[in-house]
Amino acid sequence: MNIEEYNYFLPEDKIAQTPLSSRSNSKLLLMDKETGKLEETIFKNITSYLKKGDCLVLNDTKVIPARLIGEKADTKAIIELLLLRNITNNTWECLSRPFKRLHVGSIVSFGGGILKAKVTEKKKEGLVEVEFIYEGIFMEILEHLGTMPLPPYIHEHLQDNSRYQTVYAKHEGSAAAPTAGLHFTTELLEEIKKMGIEIIYVTLHVGLGTFRPVEVTDIREHHMHSEYYILSEESAEKLNKAKREKRNIYAVGTTSTRVLETIMQKHGEFIPTHGTTDIFIYPGYVFKAIDGLITNFHLPKSTLLMLVSALSSKKNILNAYQYAIDHDFRFFSFGDAMFIKILSKND
Repeated sequence: MNIEEYNYFLPEDKIAQTPLSSRSNSKLLLMDKETGKLEETIFKNITSYLKKGDCLVLNDTKVIPARLIGEKADTKAIIELLLLRNITNNTWECLSRPFKRLHVGSIVSFGGGILKAKVTEKKKEGLVEVEFIYEGIFMEILEHLGTMPLPPYIHEHLQDNSRYQTVYAKHEGSAAAPTAGLHFTTELLEEIKKMGIEIIYVTLHVGLGTFRPVEVTDIREHHMHSEYYILSEESAEKLNKAKREKRNIYAVGTTSTRVLETIMQKHGEFIPTHGTTDIFIYPGYVFKAIDGLITNFHLPKSTLLMLVSALSSKKNILNAYQYAIDHDFRFFSFGDAMFIKILSKND
């Protein structure tokens, strides 16, 4: 379980810097999760690989302008906070930089004092808990002062913030987009529904657990940071019914996958619930909830690459990634997509 087993070489020009003008015109690489067989198409043609009765599970979290840059009240040092998780009321867990300049009691001011953050707890790995002090409505202030937290490998300015949101984003709280869902348009989702395919929503607010790099040699020693999830009663009922009727459940994104697998692992069925998950899925894991996965192409040595390898095999996934590199697929958040499933003779 050495981390280097999940490494691959990606030319920098394969990293998508901007979204395509049309969400559903991205490429789609289909891979048979058992045989590794590959087929290439366009994402809007995904309807050809779905059938009546299938379930698509989407993460309806909404990205907030979670990156704040301010100054420490006493020294005027520049401080950056990335909001990760709302703990209670005005208390948030944040990733801070530079971490060493903050201490319990430190005050960071944003927008000339419109918003202040008081450090209430200093944790490890750059994490702090802060209490925000302000007058008015917090999310309105955040919209004014914060910026969209694009990943560090994206260097181009995003012209339209809505392109880093899914068209079905609903519940505010994410520090990053569930990027597999960025390929869907409202029209494509309507077409899918008309085919008799069930759309089911879960919520996982994407935080550090999804994108934190693995920094240990043996991946089994890596600990995932917890992220908050919700499964509604309606969604639980639909998922249980699909399981009883042996219909396919396809997760859209690794975040949706982690919600479903967490609940099935804990309860053996889908129940209405909420909480935090630090589930880490890597080869050897036996999937209990999903039959397939729609996902983007992930960073080398990432927990997401390990998750998709668990669904198929490391060999199949790395072979598919090499095919994608050789055939000019676009990688990472604004890149192209994969659909990992059993490809039937009719596909």
